[in-house]
Amino acid sequence: MKKLSKKALRESWLRWFLSNLTSMSFQWLETFSFADSMIPVIKELYGGNKEEEIAALKRHASFYNTEPQLGTIINGVVCGLEEERANGAAIDDEVINGIKLGLMGPLAGIGDAMVPGMLVPLLLSIAIGLSQGGSVVGPIFYIVTLMVSVTAASYYLFMKGYQLGTKSVNMIVGEAAQRVREAFNLLGGIVVGGVGASYVSINTGLVIATGNEAAQVVVNDVLNGIYPKLLTLFGILFCWWLMAKKRVSALKVMGILVLISMAGVAIGFF
Repeated sequence: MKKLSKKALRESWLRWFLSNLTSMSFQWLETFSFADSMIPVIKELYGGNKEEEIAALKRHASFYNTEPQLGTIINGVVCGLEEERANGAAIDDEVINGIKLGLMGPLAGIGDAMVPGMLVPLLLSIAIGLSQGGSVVGPIFYIVTLMVSVTAASYYLFMKGYQLGTKSVNMIVGEAAQRVREAFNLLGGIVVGGVGASYVSINTGLVIATGNEAAQVVVNDVLNGIYPKLLTLFGILFCWWLMAKKRVSALKVMGILVLISMAGVAIGFF
């Protein structure tokens, strides 16, 4: 009976962890990174049988894309399926690719909500606070904490996927997983909103003269009296509208904000 060694599994995980986004293209996305990560597994299970090795590589050269950190559980599941197939189980190419395609969407939803949607903004908000006064503690904290957390999570999920095999499918696409995705999406929105409220500040220096210097209307005070940080809220919603609804890139949004700032200063609004 063929059994994957810890060495082959670790090498497979490491290949994916270090290169999951290195072969990106609009046509293939993470396809070839996934295929490359399966090479140690294929060699150990089918080594010496060139036809089986070639067939396995072709099997894993089909389109693939998901959130790479939490999505590593799919790699582990597929390693388990390949092991079962090598031992004579009735698992064909369609089953393996079907499970990959079926899991990559739900995992992308969970992973995008947790990593770039929640974890990264949360760590950045802490790092920004630690960086007050030009301290290097902030960036060091962010780099170390992010790398340690995603590395540990990625490795654990890979091995857990291998251990559970097809049993992990219900955990990822079932009703409970849907509730988890919704919860993390909500939490991610709260985190991003908190970061925006804490570190984005938009004020206006506009003052409306009324003929009596003591009775001048400070527009910024009026707006904050209606709703604290109202201009900040409008600014964040404007950026969200550009990026989410109009599909404007982040770089172009920054350019638009620079132009708005220059125009605002020129007319005396800022």
